[in-house]
Amino acid sequence: MSFPERPPLGAPAGLGAFLAPGVTSFTDFVTTAAPHLLPGRVPPGLPVGAGAAGAVDIPHGTTIVALTFADGVVIAGDRRATSGNVIAQRDIEKVFVTDSHSAIGIAGTAGFGLQMARLFTVDLEHYEKTEGVSLSFDGKANKLAGMVQQNLGAALQGFVVVPLLVGYDLAAPNGSGGRIVTYDAAGGRYDELLGYHAIGSGSVFAKSALKKRHNPGADMPGAVRAAVEALYDAADDDTATGGPDLTRRIFPVVVSITGPDGAVRRPEDEIESIVRDVVTGRTENPGG
Repeated sequence: MSFPERPPLGAPAGLGAFLAPGVTSFTDFVTTAAPHLLPGRVPPGLPVGAGAAGAVDIPHGTTIVALTFADGVVIAGDRRATSGNVIAQRDIEKVFVTDSHSAIGIAGTAGFGLQMARLFTVDLEHYEKTEGVSLSFDGKANKLAGMVQQNLGAALQGFVVVPLLVGYDLAAPNGSGGRIVTYDAAGGRYDELLGYHAIGSGSVFAKSALKKRHNPGADMPGAVRAAVEALYDAADDDTATGGPDLTRRIFPVVVSITGPDGAVRRPEDEIESIVRDVVTGRTENPGG
């Protein structure tokens, strides 16, 4: 039985591309079959240069925080997207569970970031279905680095996307599986050894809060509380970071990842309870 040949990289693909045996990377398949669907492929006609993003009023996501705790890792993000000095969306979600033991948060150009998160999720699922096993955490980190690097052309035009990857490394010694990986706009990958990190416009303030509040031996409720406190501090000093909105009941998205339970998005009522407790405490002591 013969299979149709895969067309050259970047060439238009017909039906044959979908029937031919391929590699384990869904991203590589899309690169061949439909490269225009990849994040960072800026349509012709958009302005080129450092001011391009501002010229077309692209919404931007802002602050993401992550920290390890005794049993794993927590990642959390605020819900605001901005376009210049305007709030583009109050309840955008920037933290996503990508497979059973990993999650990412995105900051920067919202549209490309959301595309990258979805493609990364599908790529991990595609690998697991093809190979029968999940990709290792280091494999996930390297895969995401490649995606960020593919977005470099768009980043040079002002459409920067910076993700934050967290996960539980099942191959790590017991009790040390929580990991955080950061990236630069060129796809450089960096393992965060301090046990906490933040990205986005409010990251300076969030990291300053985490520097004081992070406790690697804390339990999950303590880690979630520290993440919410850090986002509150970021919103207090950074206009692009959205604070908790008690009137509209808009609260941070928080995901915890442990070895036994995997990646779990914390229930909204749980986060609401923590947020209201934090707001009450800040009413009495604004500096925390």
